[in-house]
Amino acid sequence: MGNKVAPRTLSGFMELLPQDQLKFDKIVRTLQDVYASYGFLPLDTPILESAQVLLAKAGGETEKQIYRFNKGDTDLAMRFDLTVPLAKFVAKNYGNLTFPFKRYQIGKVYRGERAQKGRFREFYQADIDIIGDGSLGLANDAEVPAIIYNIFTNLGLDDFTIRINNRKVLSGFFEILELSENVTDILRIVDKIDKIGAAAVKEELVLLGASEEKCDDILAFIKITGSCGQVIEQLRAYAGKNSKFDEGVDDLEAVVAGIAAFGVPEENYKIDLCIARGLDYYTGTVYETTFNKHPEIGSICSGGRYDNLAEFYTDKKLPGVGISIGLTRLFYILSTMDYLSDGATASADALVIPMTGDLSYAIGVSTTLRNAGIRTQIYLENKKFKHKIGYADKLGIPYAVFIGEDEIAAGQMTVKDMNTGSQSTGAPETLIPQMKEALEKNNSVKIINIR
Repeated sequence: MGNKVAPRTLSGFMELLPQDQLKFDKIVRTLQDVYASYGFLPLDTPILESAQVLLAKAGGETEKQIYRFNKGDTDLAMRFDLTVPLAKFVAKNYGNLTFPFKRYQIGKVYRGERAQKGRFREFYQADIDIIGDGSLGLANDAEVPAIIYNIFTNLGLDDFTIRINNRKVLSGFFEILELSENVTDILRIVDKIDKIGAAAVKEELVLLGASEEKCDDILAFIKITGSCGQVIEQLRAYAGKNSKFDEGVDDLEAVVAGIAAFGVPEENYKIDLCIARGLDYYTGTVYETTFNKHPEIGSICSGGRYDNLAEFYTDKKLPGVGISIGLTRLFYILSTMDYLSDGATASADALVIPMTGDLSYAIGVSTTLRNAGIRTQIYLENKKFKHKIGYADKLGIPYAVFIGEDEIAAGQMTVKDMNTGSQSTGAPETLIPQMKEALEKNNSVKIINIR
């Protein structure tokens, strides 16, 4: 047969065993349900785009990481995020969309960066964006944290903080310090404070040309803390010095008031003046979400407000606000920390086990169970009973349904609860409601279980 090729998966690409894939899919379904509950529409864009279209805005590090190749005379690139394809989509389909356009997309993106622990070259992102036509009300910026809150609480996590800031506050403050020429660079440096620390931030600011005194002013400013009301009060001390700053503080105050109105508990959000978001297209509200127990992980959900989504494709002004979750990375983190529940991730709810050669009644029972909304597999192999029951056990299937000669004669089935070991025999119409009630409890188990 010749030499066999060793089966291997490329570095930086995640491939899951079925039991883990079921957990991943449960997270995806939870996100889809939450997004849909707020009126977001699903979108799926091509993984491959024309390089000219995809790279219209790219530069620097992004361009270095792009997977790009030629096929015939076509210059192609693989999408590196879901925002640029969204911009193209909205510009292309502007006349067919209803604004504000609310879309969610969960899909794979590709970046040829150095593969390392928890960093991937192919990974899923889960994005939502709200796009306005010409303008977009600030209340949308307040709804987004409510969606973040619902995502994580529905997944089973409550120990997180949504950190909120406004780019106008930061850039306005830098203008007050007469550092307006370097606002973008300063924002990028300030955004790294959690990773590199205050001393390193100061060092980089000095290299940029800021005086020691101005560096100290910046560091003191971004350390302002307290409740949302207290932070706003401290920011008001700078009122009247810069119109952009004042506008940013007004926006920030309105957004945190809106978040409260949307019912997000105060312990799950705060104003954090360190949050700048390195990407330069954010123009207003910015968000980062962190695990309280594990700040070292960094942001698990981030995003913000931008003035013009599709400026590289159309003259129409399309402001928006959105967030992105790096789903593959989040799943990897939750898995390595053993935070994922084993409950409610079986491939089926019931395994029908025929005990006779005639399969017709057993097939009928499995169809009845399926029609009642119970996911059902029928075991069709001619194996010993021990092997059949072991199959259900290994796959974590909650119920085994035995069909023997006695059950066939009486028009019944015997149901074994694989968790408790208890058995009941009766007509399908009698036992199915009991099974469904127990399964509902089982399926309501949250996927994140921090023990």
